[in-house]
Amino acid sequence: MQIRFEKPRYRRIDKTPFIPSQLEVDQLIAGVGKKMSTFLRLLSETGMRVGEAWNLNWTDIDCERGVVNVTPEKGSNARQLKISNQLIAIVNQLPRKQELIFRNPSVDAIRSLKCHRKNFEKQRRRVADRLQNPRIQAIGFKSLRHWKATTEYHRTKDILHVMRLLGHKNIKNTLVYTHLVDFGGDEFVCKVAKNVEEAKVLVESGFDYVTDVDGMKLFRKRK
Repeated sequence: MQIRFEKPRYRRIDKTPFIPSQLEVDQLIAGVGKKMSTFLRLLSETGMRVGEAWNLNWTDIDCERGVVNVTPEKGSNARQLKISNQLIAIVNQLPRKQELIFRNPSVDAIRSLKCHRKNFEKQRRRVADRLQNPRIQAIGFKSLRHWKATTEYHRTKDILHVMRLLGHKNIKNTLVYTHLVDFGGDEFVCKVAKNVEEAKVLVESGFDYVTDVDGMKLFRKRK
């Protein structure tokens, strides 16, 4: 007797990614250990994939130019991303015992990343319990990539910029970030820089340059 077999069809269910708030990201980064905090800040500043960050070499960081060279994974594009002076200073405080920044090259990358993830989950749980905010428990490594993409799109309204930032080869993968978060009204805090040093401090604090007024530079930052 022959039994007819029909191959089942798998239908992918798209889920909206979880996007934490700026405060929740800051609280998580501030509440974990030094090495983990550096790793999370790198993810949040660049939007790179966790595997891309996990495999970074010291030579991938260009301190003078303030950029990190990303070797892609999952078929993404290679890219060069800006990082803040604060992050460069924090990264340089980590011990340089091997050529890789965050892991021991003698240990299998996948196995070591699993251990790193478990360590992160323990630290994250402590932060969430201390702050009594269960949403922090929902923040994963990938959440920081989603967070960066959404906030960057809202800041620039430039989907091609976000596509290049994430290393996507297909714009369809980037378009999801155009409607993830309702940021509310466009309210800003404005600051004026009288010289280069003041402008540098504002940029490092997240302010964006707007224009020159009466010989001074005007910056703004979303509330």
